[in-house]
Amino acid sequence: MNLIEDLRWRGLVAQSTDEKALVEALKKPITLYIGFDPTAPSLHVGNLVVLLVLRRFQLAGHNPIALVGGATGLVGDPSGRNDERTLNSSDVVEGWVQGIRKQVSAFLDFDTPKNPALVVNNLDWTSPLSAIEFLRDIGKHFSVNQMLSKESVAARLEAGGISYTEFSYQVLQSYDYLELYRRNNCTLQLGGSDQWGNIVAGLDLIRRVESGSGHALTVPLLAKSDGSKFGKTASGSVWLDAAMTSPYAFFQFWLNAEDKDVINFLKVFSFKSHEEISALEKSHSENPGLRGAHRELAREITTLVHGADTTARVERAAKALFGQGDLTELDEATLASALAELPRTTVSKTQEIPSWVDLLAASGVVDSKSAARRVVKDGGAYLNNEKVVSEDYVPTKSEFLCGKYAVLRKGKRDLAAVELI
Repeated sequence: MNLIEDLRWRGLVAQSTDEKALVEALKKPITLYIGFDPTAPSLHVGNLVVLLVLRRFQLAGHNPIALVGGATGLVGDPSGRNDERTLNSSDVVEGWVQGIRKQVSAFLDFDTPKNPALVVNNLDWTSPLSAIEFLRDIGKHFSVNQMLSKESVAARLEAGGISYTEFSYQVLQSYDYLELYRRNNCTLQLGGSDQWGNIVAGLDLIRRVESGSGHALTVPLLAKSDGSKFGKTASGSVWLDAAMTSPYAFFQFWLNAEDKDVINFLKVFSFKSHEEISALEKSHSENPGLRGAHRELAREITTLVHGADTTARVERAAKALFGQGDLTELDEATLASALAELPRTTVSKTQEIPSWVDLLAASGVVDSKSAARRVVKDGGAYLNNEKVVSEDYVPTKSEFLCGKYAVLRKGKRDLAAVELI
């Protein structure tokens, strides 16, 4: 199976300019790129879809370029939006460029002598151009009629209008492809399916300016089986930056994937072979309650993003929270990240600690103190995995983990955190 066939099996091919010609070109090493605009301090798991496709190309022997859009990030991509982006200052965008540059670098190999990766910033070749040069040398090759017909532009016009700033985005992105074609003999651009129009415009620019040719390949925008947007939780986007989405929350995002989605996610995000994924699919269909496919998914992706040591710590924390390990063995940072997603209540260090019943009710896990008392009577009350047998039980400060946290559990699954402040 060639690389394109593998990508298609994984559901990672949406559109291609000429798939047969691309397959033929890929018989020898080529140079390709994907662009990432700094629209936030971090990439999110949606960006990870195409970033890992770039990694797959490198593993197959091709030369990958990750472009971080210091220039296009100042303008704003109209794709997928119904209104104008808020324009950020150049200092803010530059800070985000540096952070995202570091993130994408973690997924590519820069040390291999055969096909080392490259990270570039399109501000390097855009900022030296004057407006007159840009309009004369690049803008003259674009038909306004064709630009208006692009899906993202047409949708914005129908929704109420688009500024010239965002309208010009496709010209800037096309210029990126032309420059990388000139500088690095780059002949393939990858992107999400919403970028198809921009990528094809870049190919047309290469043809007009250099009489050259290249390829385009887009990846479907990932959605959950129920049609909802992938990568969103109740608390917002799932980020790759540990400061924005804790490694524990990141691990839990994948562990809690719907049964209908888990095999598809393994195909998209995992580097397991077809045989390994097929075996997981078989075991998952035979006994979904074991959640073996979910654990493999969460473990592999969290390791990829946050490293093996961090993954081992959060996995221990996940088990310990539900009574399958010792909470006292967790370090404070891991414990804090694990508890950050839970319902919680706080207690001042200067006041007396309320009873277990009062704490559970205050956390919101139950709606009243009487309901909390019933939990104790029914034998489902726990503090730090130790069973609570008295309705009047009051935790002591010495029982708080790391001198700061206590974990309340109702039954097997319902958790809450108490924090001393």
